[in-house]
Amino acid sequence: MPLLSPSIISAAAQLLPLPAWAGAGYTLRRLPGLAPAPVRPPAYVPWLYLRPVHQALQQWNEGEVLHFFLENETHTVAQLSVYLSADGHAARSPGRAPFGAVQTAPTLPETVLEAFLTTVEASLRTQGVRRLTLRPHAFAYEPAASARLATVLGRLGYQTGPVEMNSYLPLSRDYEAYLHPSERRRLRKCARHGLRFEQEPPLLLPLAYELIARSRQEKGKPLNMSLEQLQALFRALPGQVLLFSVRDAAGEWAAVSVVIEVRPDVLYHFLPASPLAYNHLSPMVLLNAGLHAFGKASGMRLLDLGISALPTGVDESLLRFKRHLGAVSGLKLTFSKELGE
Repeated sequence: MPLLSPSIISAAAQLLPLPAWAGAGYTLRRLPGLAPAPVRPPAYVPWLYLRPVHQALQQWNEGEVLHFFLENETHTVAQLSVYLSADGHAARSPGRAPFGAVQTAPTLPETVLEAFLTTVEASLRTQGVRRLTLRPHAFAYEPAASARLATVLGRLGYQTGPVEMNSYLPLSRDYEAYLHPSERRRLRKCARHGLRFEQEPPLLLPLAYELIARSRQEKGKPLNMSLEQLQALFRALPGQVLLFSVRDAAGEWAAVSVVIEVRPDVLYHFLPASPLAYNHLSPMVLLNAGLHAFGKASGMRLLDLGISALPTGVDESLLRFKRHLGAVSGLKLTFSKELGE
């Protein structure tokens, strides 16, 4: 879908009234286009996947994309981008990203959040949308905001599912102290064999992608991103999308990973990979140790290890490994609602 010019966006923008019970002082602005910027500055630090620079990379070619921005007199205080299906009957958020849904200012009253969502639903219903699906971030990212959103969505009649378990490492804790004894032995084994953690330059991305693809194939796991898409991500977000590795004593890659700074306080372990030939050295334990140290030194709060899922359900082996790393489990929910004919 091509990007729209600012003049076209301005002409197509709509200001939607909120219910009277929301109180005075708020305006809901609806903007079309793949990745328009909010008119007023956000009263929060937007998650990467909700920023225009990432939305422009999501390559949504099915249907229309609509962006809803709730504004007070000076700032944007909530936002939601929805991606419509080809027939226009279903809408979802995110389009192609780990999460999307609603982000709000921390002090936004619950009643105003409810009015915002009610008005968005009415707008979508008028356009012919019959079902809306929202996939917000894991609870660990912002527990209070997640609980508030879940409460409001429940009150508005949204159904919950699937319920997924997200794993993360709190960076305030010492990494090695929380390792399972078996993983602590493996970490020391990595040191004895001369393995080392490194940050790699983006020019090595094609070689890293080749290793990631090969490792995924060995383990029967899909890779849903092309090299070209990954390179575009690195070009658009220098300093926020990074390549790390573990090299053996001979300088060969024992493990690699692409990581994403989702916000200045959250690091996401996006594409970890290690060839089966290195299983006896367990380089992923060292890779996570290095990412933990990098995130902590960068002033971050948590390292997101993602969900542990297979097409058939939970990947118990992967979940057990993350727990042995000292990972904490938390909820990641998806919400859906039938909006009617």
